[in-house]
Amino acid sequence: MAPLTLYSHKVGPNGWKVAQVLCELGLEYETIFKEFGDGENGMKTPEFEAINPNGRIPALVDHSNNELTIWESGAIILYLVKKYDPEHKLYPATLEEQALVDTWFFYQMTGFGPYLGQAVFFKVLEGNKNVAASERYVAETHRMLKVLTKQLTREGSNGWLVLGKLTIADLSFLQWVRFLYKIGIDISTEYPAVHEWKESMLSRPGVQKSTEGEVW
Repeated sequence: MAPLTLYSHKVGPNGWKVAQVLCELGLEYETIFKEFGDGENGMKTPEFEAINPNGRIPALVDHSNNELTIWESGAIILYLVKKYDPEHKLYPATLEEQALVDTWFFYQMTGFGPYLGQAVFFKVLEGNKNVAASERYVAETHRMLKVLTKQLTREGSNGWLVLGKLTIADLSFLQWVRFLYKIGIDISTEYPAVHEWKESMLSRPGVQKSTEGEVW
């Protein structure tokens, strides 16, 4: 048995955020892919809700730490870097630098991810039936992409969000940025700095290893 078990989904981006961090840290883990709904392999089953009472992925079980079970992607990632990143590859050592990383890390979780998720829901999954909702969330996604562009192109950024290097803040956006094509945004032409940022992350061996089993 691998020391860590990740419960994920082959499409949903939040599980892949965790996988990317696991691989960048060189941690051994097993992935169990779940399905939406209450079917035999579903997230809305008593078996999985015993792991995550919210019935969502991701969830992580650390078998080497008394079967510690954590859910919510942000909580999982912070646990991983605080416990398994002693060299501070993805998360800095000082409180002040941690606060800078956390600012952008939480911006993804509370802003970019939810708004893009709603844009995909209304524009794609609902077939654009509610045009006003689709336009609102797509427009908000564009606004946030402009925020990211400004941050990535500021003097001294080295093309990263904060501290001039890759951190969990950058990785938290990657899988969501890869979803932008679903709502008709071509970042290679509209937001080239974001595109270059995405490609820089995708070129990393750890990130490439993490993508095994993903479905587009």
